[in-house]
Amino acid sequence: MTRVAPARCLCLGVFLPLMLAAVLHQAHSADPTPTPQTTAAPHKDPERPERGTYQLTDGNGTVCLLAYMGLQLNVSFNSVSENKTFEEVVNVVPKSTNVSGLCDSKKAVLQLTTDGQSKNLTFVFTLNTTSNKYHLSEVSLNATWPAIKGPFLVKNSSLDYLRGSLGYSYVCRQEQTLTVTKELSINTFQVQVQPFGLKGEQFGAAEECQLDEDAMLIPIVVGAALAGLVVIVLVAYLIGRKRSHAGYQTI
Repeated sequence: MTRVAPARCLCLGVFLPLMLAAVLHQAHSADPTPTPQTTAAPHKDPERPERGTYQLTDGNGTVCLLAYMGLQLNVSFNSVSENKTFEEVVNVVPKSTNVSGLCDSKKAVLQLTTDGQSKNLTFVFTLNTTSNKYHLSEVSLNATWPAIKGPFLVKNSSLDYLRGSLGYSYVCRQEQTLTVTKELSINTFQVQVQPFGLKGEQFGAAEECQLDEDAMLIPIVVGAALAGLVVIVLVAYLIGRKRSHAGYQTI
């Protein structure tokens, strides 16, 4: 009399790694809702900029805009004298930056002046009083460089960045790049900004940016996938034990 063991299921050593790879690929290749004109910040020299605290006060001495962020300028311009295109990457250094601007009920203008008076970077935030939502609507840069003659002036008044709700602060811990024009983009680092609805000198409750939400979602998806694989392994193990206790087939 010959006894043979029951047929086994597909080898888990092959099946599980393939399933894990598929799940991880799906988690990383998910297509989240994009933020208009916003991309992951490129890694360029100089080094990561220092975060600075910038604030504006209104006519009553009340803080009306508060920002805590690191800024890095990516500038491209043509030098007529040398017939070349120059690219500059410049950090905004908080300790050598002067802050000015103004606030009213619908608009907040933050102007950062660096390197003496040679670079003026201006942010304009606009509040929609119907929806109680604000956003960065305009950025301009007026600067001089030794390589070019005359001022370097760029401006875009049709932007839609750093969107938040009245009374709340916009927060984005991830590095991102705000495209202003083809000549200027701005890398932002660990931004927290609130241009309206401040109470004292403290930020309101934070509203996370899409990049931060996506960064939090991926570990959750991967963790859930791993937990599912553990369950599959356990079920397969129990089924295998049950079949082995059922005895052998007799031929």
